[in-house]
Amino acid sequence: MEVIFKVIRQRPNSSPEVQNYLLDVEAGNTILDCLNRIKWEQDGTLAFRKNCRNTICGSCAMRINGRSALACKENVGSEIAFKPQLGSANRAEEIPEIIIAPLGNMPVIKDLVVDMSSFWDNLEAVSPYVSTAGRQIPEREFLQTPEERSQLDQTGNCIMCGACYSECNAREVNANFVGPHALAKAYRMVADSRDNNTENRIEEYSEGTKGVWGCTRCYYCNSVCPMDVAPMDRITEIKQEILSRKEKSDSRSIRHRKVLIDLVKEGGWIDERKFGLQVVGNYFKDIRGLLGIVPLGLRMLTHGKFPLKFEPSQGTPEVRSLIEAVQKEEGK
Repeated sequence: MEVIFKVIRQRPNSSPEVQNYLLDVEAGNTILDCLNRIKWEQDGTLAFRKNCRNTICGSCAMRINGRSALACKENVGSEIAFKPQLGSANRAEEIPEIIIAPLGNMPVIKDLVVDMSSFWDNLEAVSPYVSTAGRQIPEREFLQTPEERSQLDQTGNCIMCGACYSECNAREVNANFVGPHALAKAYRMVADSRDNNTENRIEEYSEGTKGVWGCTRCYYCNSVCPMDVAPMDRITEIKQEILSRKEKSDSRSIRHRKVLIDLVKEGGWIDERKFGLQVVGNYFKDIRGLLGIVPLGLRMLTHGKFPLKFEPSQGTPEVRSLIEAVQKEEGK
């Protein structure tokens, strides 16, 4: 069948342009197979990265039909099914299209090749290696039990392809956020029984919005990860480690999570009047924080959107018991 590949081509400091390539392909051909044919048969100037062709190296990550994926893993048939073609009435007569673009959140070097410097720099920022600085040279290897090793299996599958980083909304709006790939590796260090720097890591990963509290929980990183590392889940596990060690007074991010849970346990849903005062105002201890939310409170009052009273939801005791059951289970 014939397919039009619409490739977003670009050079540094220039606007992207769409170039169309028509190929006669099979449904089982991978996107990388097709890009190779375009380069070999039609346009030798097209630039893209590739290496293993077997979903191991992560080199060929790019945006395919609007989402980040590995070109060697996705095939023509699934991509055509994923992207409904326009003009369904004449669909049988239309030539299907597949859009190929470079990864996001990284500057383009040429065509589908991006500069991954920030990706690697942010990985290095979380010190993604086991620390043994505080130990003497061991008499034998640092051995782990099968149970201890199993804690590292999922994060160990990461191939550093950059798909999660490309789709990260938090990274797009916050240049300080290290990214889901780095925090997934960070969790590996927290969970590693051989590491002796856990407390320092917890402090570092909890700092401001460059660590776990910068995550917006959009789940895009989970949805595009080709190896099922689930970076969002790993970020959540680091948060749980932080919350188990910290008090509400330690930071606004800590209060946000703990106050939310307390208020839901108390009333079944969030009492917005208390939420702002307790989180931003730190229980009336943070005068600057309180003054900062006064303009918002006044605007809400004038527009009739500030709740003057709070009605607990139905089933509050059941909600409370569920939360307490989860907390008890996590405590084990």
